[in-house]
Amino acid sequence: MSQELHIGLFGRRNQGKSSLINLLTGQQVSIVSEKPGTTTDPVKKACEVFGIGKCVFIDTAGFDDAGELGQKRVGKTKDMVLRMDAGILLVSGNTFTEEDKAFANYLQEAGVPFLIVHNKSDETPLSVTFKQMLQKLYPACTVLDFSIRQAFLSAGTVECPYQAIAEALTTLLDWYGLVHKPVKALGGLVRQGDIVVLVCPVDAEAPKDRLILPQVMMARQCLDFHAMPILCQTEDLLSVLSGLAVKPALVITDSQVFKQVAEIVPEGMPLTSFSICLARQKGHFEDYLRGSEAFPRLKDGDKILMLESCTHQVNCHDIGRFKLPAALKKTTGKELSFAYVSGLDPLPAALDGFALAVQCGGCMVSDRQLSVRVGQLIQAGMPVCNYGMALAWCSGILARATEPFAKSL
Repeated sequence: MSQELHIGLFGRRNQGKSSLINLLTGQQVSIVSEKPGTTTDPVKKACEVFGIGKCVFIDTAGFDDAGELGQKRVGKTKDMVLRMDAGILLVSGNTFTEEDKAFANYLQEAGVPFLIVHNKSDETPLSVTFKQMLQKLYPACTVLDFSIRQAFLSAGTVECPYQAIAEALTTLLDWYGLVHKPVKALGGLVRQGDIVVLVCPVDAEAPKDRLILPQVMMARQCLDFHAMPILCQTEDLLSVLSGLAVKPALVITDSQVFKQVAEIVPEGMPLTSFSICLARQKGHFEDYLRGSEAFPRLKDGDKILMLESCTHQVNCHDIGRFKLPAALKKTTGKELSFAYVSGLDPLPAALDGFALAVQCGGCMVSDRQLSVRVGQLIQAGMPVCNYGMALAWCSGILARATEPFAKSL
């Protein structure tokens, strides 16, 4: 889920990264071997850490890997840095190589806070001079002496064998404001006792026997505010609204049925979409709103970059692959072309060939992962909008769909 903190485990080969992820999660997540380069592709595992919340730990290949294939693994490790909220850099033997230093500097440049764990202290304890050297290089970084081997041996006799790492990680995340305190999309809009209508179409794109994550997130936020969410399908909305004795505080709809829902919901009744709620929650509302100004300027032959942060089977009902492109072509009256990036795949190398980018709500990626992507596009001078605002613009109701948030931004 998007609210998990992603924490990368980095280091040269055979520094204990795979052993550490196994220790932190209490499971045999990664293969451990004395042979260098055992870990190839990143290995992920979610785990609840007391005092922090749900974390996803990522074991990565050693950044000193050699050979053509090894360099590809190193490239994958460096790519993972941009997706991390924080990192743990493992070293041992009171040794800090040029490769260690280069990677630590890379973490700093990427804005990823990290702590340094000096592993294998049972073999070579952390020296005072080595610790002082590291703290001089990285003043904001905690340096811990630790033995993963001894932690495993003590697992049956102590409550938390990795307590020192957990405490240091908690302090680090708290210092950088990363201990998760999520922005509530509905904060200031929904109060105790309010009725909120959530329009959730069940069509060919709906997942089998469940709701999509944005619908679940907004329903949960209603409960957090002690409001009363009412879920319905598009065709039942009119009867739901007619049967309510109290006017809803807000109607939130799936963006793909914006036009139909806007015709049913009376003017003056606040209306928005799940995707636009996520734009507020993830911190790019104003960026997307500015990006929407590019739609009227589109010309024949313009290319649009569509960004889907999750992966799924595509069919003719797909919002990003079919419905939204069709709506943009129809509304603008222009011959447009579209390119797609799924999940967290890299952006195209040449961004200057695109007129703008349209990002999905981003419910399946972390706030940092989304911010890095949007930041790259903005830095390249590309307008960025999101699915919800794009479909609202196509439906002629962008001002109405964003108005509920105007006073709270």
